[in-house]
Amino acid sequence: MVLPTRFFMSRALPLATPAAAAATTLQEIAAAHPKGVAKVVLKKGKAQLFKDGSPMVYSGAVDRIIGRPPPTTGDVVLVADGTEKPIGWGLYNSVSMFCVRLMQLEDEATRDTSSALNVVRLLESRIDAAVALREQLGLPSATTNVYRLVNSEGDRLSGLVVDIIGDEAVIASSAAWVEKYKQHIKECISRLKNINSIAWRPSLDLLKQEGLVSSNMEDSDLSNSPRMSQVVENGISYLVSSEGQKTGFYSDQRDNRSYISSISEGKRVLDICCYTGGFALNAVAGGACSVTGVDSSSPALDIARKNITLNRFDSREISFTKQDATDFLKSALSRGDVWDLVILDPPKLAPTRKAMQKASGMYRNLNSLAMQVTKRGGCLMTCSCSGAITQSGVFLPILQGAASATSRKITILRQSGAACDHPIDPSYPQGEYLSNVLLRIS
Repeated sequence: MVLPTRFFMSRALPLATPAAAAATTLQEIAAAHPKGVAKVVLKKGKAQLFKDGSPMVYSGAVDRIIGRPPPTTGDVVLVADGTEKPIGWGLYNSVSMFCVRLMQLEDEATRDTSSALNVVRLLESRIDAAVALREQLGLPSATTNVYRLVNSEGDRLSGLVVDIIGDEAVIASSAAWVEKYKQHIKECISRLKNINSIAWRPSLDLLKQEGLVSSNMEDSDLSNSPRMSQVVENGISYLVSSEGQKTGFYSDQRDNRSYISSISEGKRVLDICCYTGGFALNAVAGGACSVTGVDSSSPALDIARKNITLNRFDSREISFTKQDATDFLKSALSRGDVWDLVILDPPKLAPTRKAMQKASGMYRNLNSLAMQVTKRGGCLMTCSCSGAITQSGVFLPILQGAASATSRKITILRQSGAACDHPIDPSYPQGEYLSNVLLRIS
């Protein structure tokens, strides 16, 4: 939302003088800035939340803005408490509900003055740190070359996601400042080892909320990018389309797919909403005797079938069917078909909290059907990638409601989220979105 004009004050950012109180490091750097730096002053009592690490300054927390001309979207600004003492700095947005995305707090800026108020230098430092973290996690490796390199707030670059798809980096932008520094980001990524191409994918709906007009942005920048990449995850090969959903591959489920492989031996397995076959392929690799994948997307299933050949799996043991998930499950139920192991990984059904009530009903219905086609004594791995569902804690009650409605008893065997290359900042729990629950159905 646009900040009211009452927020803006014509008084310039004060320079340090001998008579003034000792200036903080950020005040000194800002005073020396050739273009000047505006100061976003928080309402009294609001500063502690952001001192504790929350990276998003909501417009409702802002009391006033000091500086003329007023800052524009993408500008560097100081963020100060009610006494006008800086607590950190960030990137401003005049339209978004996120007035400032905090990049550094005062104490960090004091330790690392080279990055203070310097977005380009900070980008280099944070991306280097993200690379080092993935190396600590063993990524990439001989058996996995598809993973998340930058996870927005989890890597302290709010609004920026970078997925590595083999030798290609796919960059997803959801913040105005990311679009402003697009070329600098691409330069940082292009210097990384084994990256031969870069794809830029702006999240148009989110960027619209940031005040950017989609007509001024390309839907995707795939110059020098292969149309189809071949990658490996946990030793299983996949084809990834540059036109696929999100960044093309859901590496967040890596550990959960691997777990399915470990419990599939000798089982009949059903993978609902299988996309390009991630869970299904892992089930076959784990020794499943029969695997059926179901999805409503023909392009995704075309790739899934190619993945069977790519891995030299026996097509008599794994097949893919194009059908709506609900329709397939109802039809299977009417025939009395059951499976030893069922995976249900639907798309995001609750994109916002406003959609939670409707989405809860959809999750309940899908899980009720999935439970009924799971053999009694068998297992159901069920997922939700809706952040609103995960963060509100309603997923388990939804599952219990589904079980009660179908006269099933469920036992939780395992709970998981996204893989470790999707770090979460505990001061921004909204970054947690994936729920993965393994249930015993009886």
